[in-house]
Amino acid sequence: MSLRLGPLLRHVDETSATVWVETGTASEVEVLGTTARTFEIRGHHYALLVLTGLEPGTSTEYEVRVDGEKVWPPEDSGFPPSRIRTLPGNESRVRLVFGSCRKPHDGELFGPDALVAYARRMADGEESEWPQALLMLGDQVYADETTDETQEWLSRRRDISKPPGTEVTDFEEYTHLYLEAWGEPTIRWLLSTVPTSMIFDDHDVRDDWNTSHTWRQQMRAQPWWRERLRGAIMSYWVYQHLGNLGPAELAEDPTFQKALTSGGDNAELLVAFADEAVDDRDGTKGARWSYRRDFGKVRLLVIDSRAGRILAGGARCMVDDDEFDWIEKNAADACDHLLIGSSLPWLLPPVVSHLQSLNERACARGGLRGRFAEKIRQAGDLEHWASFRASFDRLAAMIAREGRREDPPATIAVLSGDVHHAYIAEARYPEPVTSAVYQLTCSPVHNAMPRPLRLAFSATWSASLATLARRWAARGGVDPLPLDWRKTSGPHFGNVVATVETAGRSAITTIEQATGDGLIEVAGQRLA
Repeated sequence: MSLRLGPLLRHVDETSATVWVETGTASEVEVLGTTARTFEIRGHHYALLVLTGLEPGTSTEYEVRVDGEKVWPPEDSGFPPSRIRTLPGNESRVRLVFGSCRKPHDGELFGPDALVAYARRMADGEESEWPQALLMLGDQVYADETTDETQEWLSRRRDISKPPGTEVTDFEEYTHLYLEAWGEPTIRWLLSTVPTSMIFDDHDVRDDWNTSHTWRQQMRAQPWWRERLRGAIMSYWVYQHLGNLGPAELAEDPTFQKALTSGGDNAELLVAFADEAVDDRDGTKGARWSYRRDFGKVRLLVIDSRAGRILAGGARCMVDDDEFDWIEKNAADACDHLLIGSSLPWLLPPVVSHLQSLNERACARGGLRGRFAEKIRQAGDLEHWASFRASFDRLAAMIAREGRREDPPATIAVLSGDVHHAYIAEARYPEPVTSAVYQLTCSPVHNAMPRPLRLAFSATWSASLATLARRWAARGGVDPLPLDWRKTSGPHFGNVVATVETAGRSAITTIEQATGDGLIEVAGQRLA
């Protein structure tokens, strides 16, 4: 078939939209009268159509044609027509759905897929209830934990008895992961209909990606790692990153513009781009994956908390100073609600945050104790915001500053995933802020957490354990945390999706769990 994957509806605002497709051959793609030639990467062909001049607040059905042939929607789709819904110029109501950690179909192992359940409810419901956007907060593909189907495909391609075994190795194998993850008919219709933004997390590359400088050096010593990382960055750029950008940003992106005009295979262009993005992270400016989206007076600011980490030289940071300056600048604009997307939660259970900050300090000591602390860090996944304490504190200070300004947002909420359970936590600063501040965590969309870990995560919300951990951290020389927070709902386990809905300066959030009969609400809270 000439349409291999897609269409994905990506960046949509009042007057423009971008539609992403992968085709089987070099071709011309058309959507609503806008055409684009595909560009090539290692024998794969992609187009990102930029539709401009749309009317605000409209809903328009669309088809996809490849070389004049209608290829979308399928004749036997069974779903409503795909459509582009532009934002109205005076948007007062915004519904944003988010979640993370979605493994593709794997029998009954993980239970019902929450995103599939959400799509089916959409298809059966009224368009007026559809969300304005979907935010996928990491682990869109699992490069290190492949399905049985993918492992069989890999075994036909190479000898999987040799490292890295059933993990993927290069760009071609990544393209198979995306086809598997986004090719399911229900998900394909959803992604063609709801504007989707994305950011990667560790499994998009490998479990614990960029946990520490030691971890990075261990992986660089593996002979297969360099090509694996190239494939990860190259595929992320074309499958995820490009669609996060609006028309103006795409027009200014030199790599994208070169790919459009090269007239040939852009593999070497993307290899050079990937190598620079990876090798220059410590000390010089690399690629910026963080981005912003505006939905009327709601600002979504998505932070790359994986690829941009600074790990060498004793200065552990989630992102470098230039990128944090960019984040702070974009957070400072007036808005009714500030939503900060981070694949990793900013506010974990307090006991976990105290222990992560303590572990960071222990790892920095070097020697036998430092090496032992590093083993604990890697074994326990102690690599969230609190284990990058300088960045944790800087984000806390930024949120407090924006929450105390003359025209503060009604809410400031950090949206996250990663930890395979969902919860709502409310933050409190010693010096009060005007904005309501929350951590909203939703994970997984389709995965699982072993029962022992469920019990452990439930226990970590214990106030008495948090007190003990705080005292232990203080004895280890860790500064007190700059704020307190308490859980107001959760932890909720199972496959879940979350929604933030705003109307003017009011906002509510809900968490829904997938069951055999669809979705049931397990949490709901008014934020402002």
